[in-house]
Amino acid sequence: MAAIKLEKLNKHYGTLFHAVKDVDLEIADKEFVALVGPSGCGKSTTLRMIAGLEDITSGDIRIGERVVNHLPPRDRDVAMVFQNYALYQHMSVYDNLAFGLRNKKTPEAEIKAAIDRAAGMLGLHELLQRKPKQLSGGQQQRVALGRCIVRNPQVFLFDEPLSNLDAKLRAQMRIEIKRLHAEIPTTSVFVTHDQVEAMTLGDRVVIMRDGRVQQIGTPLQVYGKPANKFVAGFIGAPAMNFIEVTVRDQAGAVSVEGDGLRLTVGGPEAPALAARNGRRVILGLRPEHLVLGNSVQGLGFDARVEVVEQLGSEILLETRVGGSSVTAARVPAETVVVRGDQVRLSAQPGRLHFFDPETELPISG
Repeated sequence: MAAIKLEKLNKHYGTLFHAVKDVDLEIADKEFVALVGPSGCGKSTTLRMIAGLEDITSGDIRIGERVVNHLPPRDRDVAMVFQNYALYQHMSVYDNLAFGLRNKKTPEAEIKAAIDRAAGMLGLHELLQRKPKQLSGGQQQRVALGRCIVRNPQVFLFDEPLSNLDAKLRAQMRIEIKRLHAEIPTTSVFVTHDQVEAMTLGDRVVIMRDGRVQQIGTPLQVYGKPANKFVAGFIGAPAMNFIEVTVRDQAGAVSVEGDGLRLTVGGPEAPALAARNGRRVILGLRPEHLVLGNSVQGLGFDARVEVVEQLGSEILLETRVGGSSVTAARVPAETVVVRGDQVRLSAQPGRLHFFDPETELPISG
């Protein structure tokens, strides 16, 4: 196994497009790291540079003790799972699993043992003689995972491997990948645009935007203490609500006021906000931190219901607060509410986020 270290990694496409910008990242041996961000943020390009499928413009990539900048993919001891599975359609599942090992002139007995082990882990024994076209999408993805496992590489690389699956299969494959990493703790880099996948799979999450790393942390760190407004809005489902408000400091009592909203602010944020008395800031409220009713003094506000989404276990409310759209989640499923109702919402104490409207950095004590 091996750690991965990226140092000032850059990728230019000609003179017009700077795809990856000064990425610094250290991934520990056996760690599972998820790279996440919107399309075009540079996450797949970064992964492909680690794999050797893209040349780097500048910087260094280390796998273990080796700088691998100029090594071809076959010499980096990495295995990659692609979005489109990349299976040989004319070969059986067994031959697909064996292909890489046969190219290395591995004895057939060792190949059979490796395939038997991988097939047992992934439930592929009954599929070994089938062709890929006879398999479902989830089965094909398990074969692609098995092809990596039999090679026993230093590093697993996953390039949006679940994107082609339906919602149920995606959830199942997340569990499969999580279980496999527990059984085979190999250094892994997983690229996805789906923040749920990133949060559920990654020991740490790397959020990227426009080729730059925005934040690196555990799922709880990036959710609870986002590094900027972009991360706050990207991580979390439904997304965080943002409302422009004005700070008011009256004899040490700090509050924020917006269109149809006035909230009292306490805790460590209060002194930092007081220093901005009379200025505009961005208030961030996660839907799951809003509850029905005037449960907390100074943190309640009125809202008009515009959309009611029944999710079975709960109700998702889309509401209007002054001129702002506010999503409220975690409403009990038995709640009787319809479009046009006026409801009272309360923010949970200690769950308010504030951002500078110019820098988009958090305002905190």
